[in-house]
Amino acid sequence: MALTDAERSRLDLAARAGWLYFIGGNTQEEIARKLKISRPTAQRLVSLALSERLITFRLEHPIAACMQLAKQLSERFKLTLCDVVPTDPTSTSNVIGVAEAATVILEQYLKDSRPAIIAVGTGRTLRAAIDLMPRIACPDHRLVSLTGNISPDGAASFYDVLTRLADLTHAPHYPLMLPVVAKSKKERDHFISLDPIRSVRALAAKADLTLVGIGQMDKSAPLYVDGFLTKRELDEVVKLGAVCDLTSWLYDAEGKLISCAINDRVTSVPREPARERPVVGVAMGASKVAAIQAALKGRLINGLITNESTARAVLALAS
Repeated sequence: MALTDAERSRLDLAARAGWLYFIGGNTQEEIARKLKISRPTAQRLVSLALSERLITFRLEHPIAACMQLAKQLSERFKLTLCDVVPTDPTSTSNVIGVAEAATVILEQYLKDSRPAIIAVGTGRTLRAAIDLMPRIACPDHRLVSLTGNISPDGAASFYDVLTRLADLTHAPHYPLMLPVVAKSKKERDHFISLDPIRSVRALAAKADLTLVGIGQMDKSAPLYVDGFLTKRELDEVVKLGAVCDLTSWLYDAEGKLISCAINDRVTSVPREPARERPVVGVAMGASKVAAIQAALKGRLINGLITNESTARAVLALAS
């Protein structure tokens, strides 16, 4: 009999708990903390891993390889959070699995009774994650956008995440009502000097959880495909070494902000090196490997959600 999504999700969680206990050497209390579950639930999941024969002499479940990759990435780049999902070799989707994993983390924070500030970027994968979210009443949480939501022609961005998430949660939300890229540096400076914009940017800087997409800088670059950069501008920034777009800011292969006219006009909340609070990049695919590694090397993120093949490629590039 085919498993339901809920049953499959519980087995995956049991496999994670089993791996952490029998292979990772974690106590049940540590497992509960890392998976954000209660200690009794951790105990039941470890028992389930045994009863379902997910564990014999080794973990008989595909998640084991993924968790080992997550461990390697965490150690290599000093991550506080890393989730690697299995790769479906037959799928043409750029979000499958990764979007679901991002949803799980987001739900964990939204279901927590403690009020939290959650900051979000934009993009296809994050939007796919939000589309998987159930309705959850979260009036005590606050949601804030890291990026502008207006396209060059004045229309709202199709991949806006904040509005959809706010609709599902009824949480107070704070959009950045600005063009993603201003027409000039002078215009950008005027925009970000406005009191409402300064308040939103200050709130974003205090986020308890930050989720961002990671964009590549080639002919498939989201900023170019979505019309925020012209072909000439794209070619110029690539010549200057841009390989990564993180909330519309452009970075080189070392994760350093490049000096260019586009960065002078970006209205997004500035990205500082990630510190204690989770700043999680959500991305997958061969085209994003260099961009992901740049974000990791520059410590622009301290968490990553990706898939198995992408994780292997990032580690290979780093070796």
